[in-house]
Amino acid sequence: MPGGVVDKRDAILRAAGKVFAERGYHATGISDIARELGAGHGTFYRYFKNKEDIARSVVSRALGRITDALSDEDPGSSETLSQYREQVRRIGHKLFELVVAEPELGRILFYDAIAIDRAEPDLAGQAMEAAAAYTAAFIRNGQDRGFLRRDLDAHVVGLAVNGMIVTGAVRLLHVQDPAGMRQPWIHTVETLMFDGLGSS
Repeated sequence: MPGGVVDKRDAILRAAGKVFAERGYHATGISDIARELGAGHGTFYRYFKNKEDIARSVVSRALGRITDALSDEDPGSSETLSQYREQVRRIGHKLFELVVAEPELGRILFYDAIAIDRAEPDLAGQAMEAAAAYTAAFIRNGQDRGFLRRDLDAHVVGLAVNGMIVTGAVRLLHVQDPAGMRQPWIHTVETLMFDGLGSS
């Protein structure tokens, strides 16, 4: 796509994301997004088929932001326990900063993604599976190197760890001082991982 087309499409997605996060998917109309963007309805239909198409693209964009944030974190890269623990902390800080910097992203993923039209029913499910596979690879590296217990299924552990992360991220959307949750949240996930899953 030419640069201008990409920029306009991204502007629409950012405006739509803000409105979806504020009003919810079902309560949002094209006119609400148009008002936020300061453009006419025709602008949308040059880039998207309908509200559902915009919403799916908003979710995909939000998922892409998470992928980008962790793109330099190879789940198999840590070779020592200190490197492994540091990577856990680093990933925690990156995810925390992303949710705090872009709360709309969290609201869309945690509240609106499942409500989007069934034309693409596997969108949220595929994202969850991709996240689970990433975390499972990270867990498996810890098991292979003897940092974590080997008797637990890495995929199931990955889902459980992701559940802790998602619960913490949802909580961040509802507190007045999210910065105050940073250390307790990251420390708790790290402690549960290494004290609960650590090899003895």
